[in-house]
Amino acid sequence: MEDVLSVYQRHADPECPVVCMDESSKQLIADFKTPLPAKPGEIQRYDYEYIRHGVANLFLFFSPLENKRWIKVTARRCRKDWALAMQELADQVYPDKEKIVIVLDNLNTHSPQSFYETFEPEEARRLCERFEFHYTPKHGSWLNMAEIEFSALFRQCLGRRIPSMETLTREVNAWYKHRNELSVGIDWRFTTEDARIKLKRLYPLIQL
Repeated sequence: MEDVLSVYQRHADPECPVVCMDESSKQLIADFKTPLPAKPGEIQRYDYEYIRHGVANLFLFFSPLENKRWIKVTARRCRKDWALAMQELADQVYPDKEKIVIVLDNLNTHSPQSFYETFEPEEARRLCERFEFHYTPKHGSWLNMAEIEFSALFRQCLGRRIPSMETLTREVNAWYKHRNELSVGIDWRFTTEDARIKLKRLYPLIQL
């Protein structure tokens, strides 16, 4: 926990951006019948029946010091999908940065091993050297600011039926680009000092 909190307290380094990464899923659902449009004094009405078109995965990356985020939509969430998303982050989002400081949870796919299962050893090693990994502790995923971004995404954009990968990608891209243009940030105030006071019960009792 303190490791992640210390990352959040770092000063901005142009060569080493801090990025929080998380992933979530979204059911792809189409209307069974055409919804009735909204009228004065009435909201839009739609039938409770729907057509399910599977589930899509979303990888979300958020840079708290830059107030920037980027989302990649994929059909699956296996090791290869994560490795390809990380490669895109390194080579397209931050191609000229010396090191990317990444905060993420301990999901089994979120490890350098995924690079070696996806790429040739030379490329896997290159990607390992581009990242500095910081993992949230078990039951401590709330420390990841990317979760806050996902909360905003689902409330503002995805709290409705979306029928296809194409529609999901288009809507998500529009959401995060608009949010980037507004430079929406997160006012994170929980520090290491706060943790030692408010979460004192989690620390071992040292008796001298």
